[in-house]
Amino acid sequence: MSWSPLRPAQIDWEAGPLAAAGAAAAAGSAVHSLAQAQRLLAGNQLPQRWAGRSRFTMLDTGFGLGHGFLAARTAWLRQGSPGALLSYIAIASRPPSRRDLARAHAGTPLAEQVAELIAEWPPLTPDLHLLRFDQGRLRLLLALGDIGKVLPELVARIDAFFLADAQDDALGGTQADPPAPPQPWNRWQLRQLTRLAAPGATLASGRVDAAFRQRLESAGFASAAAGDGPQAFTTAHFAPRFTHPTPPGRQPLALHGATAPRVAVVGAGLAGALAAQALAEQGLAVQVFERQPACASETSGQAGGLFHGTLHADDGAHARWLRVAALHAARQLRPLVASGALPGAVQGLLRGEQRQGADQMQALLTHLALPADYLQIRRDGWPGGRSAAWFYPDGGWVDPAAWCALALASPGIETQLGRAVQSLRQVPGGWQLLGDHGACLQQVDAVVLCNAGDAVRLLAPWGAGDWPLRRVRGQTTLLPASWPGLPALPELPLPLADGGYALRLADGRLLCGASSQPDDEHAGLRDEDHRQNLATLQRLSGWAAEVPAAALQGRVGWRLQSDDRLPLLGPLPAAAAPTALTATGASARLDQPRLLPRVPGLYVFTALGSRGISQAALGAQTLAAWISGDALPLPATLLDALDVARWTSRAARRNAAQSSR
Repeated sequence: MSWSPLRPAQIDWEAGPLAAAGAAAAAGSAVHSLAQAQRLLAGNQLPQRWAGRSRFTMLDTGFGLGHGFLAARTAWLRQGSPGALLSYIAIASRPPSRRDLARAHAGTPLAEQVAELIAEWPPLTPDLHLLRFDQGRLRLLLALGDIGKVLPELVARIDAFFLADAQDDALGGTQADPPAPPQPWNRWQLRQLTRLAAPGATLASGRVDAAFRQRLESAGFASAAAGDGPQAFTTAHFAPRFTHPTPPGRQPLALHGATAPRVAVVGAGLAGALAAQALAEQGLAVQVFERQPACASETSGQAGGLFHGTLHADDGAHARWLRVAALHAARQLRPLVASGALPGAVQGLLRGEQRQGADQMQALLTHLALPADYLQIRRDGWPGGRSAAWFYPDGGWVDPAAWCALALASPGIETQLGRAVQSLRQVPGGWQLLGDHGACLQQVDAVVLCNAGDAVRLLAPWGAGDWPLRRVRGQTTLLPASWPGLPALPELPLPLADGGYALRLADGRLLCGASSQPDDEHAGLRDEDHRQNLATLQRLSGWAAEVPAAALQGRVGWRLQSDDRLPLLGPLPAAAAPTALTATGASARLDQPRLLPRVPGLYVFTALGSRGISQAALGAQTLAAWISGDALPLPATLLDALDVARWTSRAARRNAAQSSR
């Protein structure tokens, strides 16, 4: 489900109280004022309720200019439990720009925090954006979209609610674009809060009218009024007659005892390394098992790779996932590249359009209403001579092997190289990883398989063999920075891509490729593939030269790809699930991945195809939240689209359709 189109706030700084220092009285929101946000914190019995909590989740239904988040972050850093994690979900139906955020908070005591928020602020695309602060101790899940579309898509257990009006669009407006008036909460929206509320949840709102409080009580919240006059507000606590159960496909890892759960990650490529890092940030004890003598020795071992989003006219699951994942990757990579910790560049990427002209491209961009800091049309400056190309300002390239090594060096991770996992054995309370001759390598609470196609082999006893997956061979070509008699290589100030790609590495070498050959197991370099890659370079850059065969280097790897070009993510569906797809009505219970029973403690993150750098970081954060019980950084329907159980649900729907004939 797409949340588009998104209409950013249009603030008239020349009129009204928004021009005042700090924009402390922005119209129409219950949380735009810092003082009001602090009252709502107190109304949720915070920071007292944070004591002794290892994690806590809040939902702010009206982000406004960020006062609620800034107040919560300030209090959390002062009084949250050491090592604990705070997830702050905020909905912004008409989000402000970076410039308006900076202007609104200029000269306030929170200017330093605002600067950090602005540095992480995403392009205003209609997505759920994960922003991380304070070494991962605080996560802001910023949902940019209409509250009526966003609320049903949240996957979280909320401990405290900041409740703004249900339609919190009134940041301000121009004469031609006045803000919409706030709308009261209706019963359907409040039932969404009931679905999200954790046991013991509290709520605070600037509304105090009797009708609102009556609807709250009907939704399971016992309420009371607090304060007087303009400072009056409502507090409530969750006291339901019925508690919504967590669907089996959304349940976190069941913990045994008080110690940190032990998780084994199989595979030390990009998916495995970033999954291990994300799990360690969640406080889990992580061991990584890699069959090769070094990390990133297989597909993730290329000298460089691209990351960028995409767009489709229908803004479907594939486009939304790659958009938000690539933007998340850029936020993670930018400081690492800027500091010199990683070779790469986050300065933009040009992608040639092969099927549409500039006018058609502009019509598509206008239709999707995507912002210029996510995607632009370049009508000149393409080295290969095209009339127009897509420019992704947050795109770029990075050395994936270096990123793997950096992630695996994070605290809380033990990496065991040269140790192949030959099979898995389920035991009471966990799993055993077995090596050669059935020797037990380790016993853990949970296993995450990030080892590409080998994951299917390990999962065969649990019914994974019939997934529609394909191994695709790819060969790249690497040209030296200089070679006697070879013309100077093209400058390529930005990475270039269409069906192939070309980029200049940090050491001056040029990487181009890659071939794509499904079901091809040839491991050696092919001259024919080198010629194909050089033709790609000529098409992209206009550069053409006779290159001596001795000057050509390259690498072969295999990408695992699903039939829908989306990764496999999440807990493995139980092998018994397909047998339950009968004409008796059982299949109707399994037509959504979230409803399927799962194998306890067995997870998958693989099949990233040719977009591993774009997808790995957000996929890893999603998996870690899934395992730990944190708020998931993807909307529910997008999570269903990536869920490893999606093919079982598709079979259930087909079965139900056939039974009804």
